[in-house]
Amino acid sequence: MTLAAAAVLSVRNVSKAFGDTRALDDVSMDVRRGDMIALIGASGSGKSTLLRAIAGLVAIDAGEGQIDGFDERLQERGRLTDKIRAARARMGFIFQQFNLVGRLTLFTNVALGSLGRIGFWRGLLGLWPPETKAATMAALARVGVAQYAGQRAGTLSGGQQQRAAIARALVQRAKIILADEPVASLDPVSARRVMDILRDLNRGDGLTVVVSLHQVDYALRYCDRVIALKAGKIVYDGATSGLGQDRLIDIYGPQFQDAFWEGPPT
Repeated sequence: MTLAAAAVLSVRNVSKAFGDTRALDDVSMDVRRGDMIALIGASGSGKSTLLRAIAGLVAIDAGEGQIDGFDERLQERGRLTDKIRAARARMGFIFQQFNLVGRLTLFTNVALGSLGRIGFWRGLLGLWPPETKAATMAALARVGVAQYAGQRAGTLSGGQQQRAAIARALVQRAKIILADEPVASLDPVSARRVMDILRDLNRGDGLTVVVSLHQVDYALRYCDRVIALKAGKIVYDGATSGLGQDRLIDIYGPQFQDAFWEGPPT
């Protein structure tokens, strides 16, 4: 089976500019089912834009670029296709700032992941079916925050909120988790807990995970494959074992040690 045939996501010749800034420059990559991929690179390298383009949150530039997912064309010639809505229902997007509604309970925030199945108005009125209630509590327990189900999300710590965001993706029944700097706002202990959960979902449940990280040591510890971007271009795509000092200097410059939260490997 070829790489393209095995891919659950395929990005081909994708570019995206914001004014005079070229965030993505002719990017091509494949994501295989069951991958756990770290996107790394300095700030402004294009990591977040790539994830948002895959999820259909931003439209790519017109041209030859295209994005496929779940055997359907999601973007081409600078436009989203009519397949993107169904694809989004199968992608759980984890934001750096959690994207929870602070005044709502943790339970409600997580249960909102089921809206695609039960309908917007039913969810708005809190008329959760028994199946959704059970799935929500199971997801909260899975990520270790079930005891806070009745608390307002805004009263909880960043780490607890981020774990709830992952639980929401589980209730959504996502097949792919796209996580955009999910630990950037967390302390190291909370960050490791979030990354442990993502790795467990990848290895235990077979979920495909693509996570952008500033912390190279976390990429090395938790992911099997790394895609590095620099000025909107992919400059490395391969095993984490191939990220030696010379490659890291090429990606980050001489101060590559600053990309390690807990220090580079010795």
